[in-house]
Amino acid sequence: MIKSLLFVTLVFILMSCGSGKKVDKEILDEVNKSMEIKRVNEVDIINKAMEWGDEISLKAQQELMSKLQQAIEEKGVPGAVEFCNVEALPSLQKVSEAFGVNVRRVSHDFRNPSDQPTADEEQLLLAYEYNEEHDIKSKANVQEVQNGEQLLYTKAIKIPGALCLQCHGEPKADISEETLQAINSLYPEDRAKGHKIGDLRGMWSISIPKKEVVKKL
Repeated sequence: MIKSLLFVTLVFILMSCGSGKKVDKEILDEVNKSMEIKRVNEVDIINKAMEWGDEISLKAQQELMSKLQQAIEEKGVPGAVEFCNVEALPSLQKVSEAFGVNVRRVSHDFRNPSDQPTADEEQLLLAYEYNEEHDIKSKANVQEVQNGEQLLYTKAIKIPGALCLQCHGEPKADISEETLQAINSLYPEDRAKGHKIGDLRGMWSISIPKKEVVKKL
């Protein structure tokens, strides 16, 4: 049907030329646009998804850290634990909606049970953990999932500094008794304590529609 329509349009243009009438430039531009075929290969798609995933994960990290630091300044570390319990997931949802993707933090050492890996995420998370155990530097990764309709961007999350240890370090040594009580009260299944600076905390998991990546090429 589309080819037939283009054929009719081209015939119309040729007839106009034959009759000595000036062809409307807007019509010609529209035909050229319709006939243009955008060719992209898988490498282009993966590279663009990697670039976009880097941008989104940085934005998500900045969104969480800025609000967390503000909560600590206003309410102290125990109050920040409550902030994370209430606001962390909505903050990531805000970033997800802004980019049209699904942003998650995933870990086996989860604090919130909703951060446990899905089937698609499990093997990737295990790979990051293997690299950590064998002192291999991890790189961000993009994999096709859901029959190729989605691209799953992942990136290791590490404990960057002493601020994080106030909630994720050693109880009583790094985590105060008051903060520990808040964690145990709000997160009875918590597994996210006992870390040191530089430890693997988990990974970013960003599910990106493949068609949206193609649009950006």
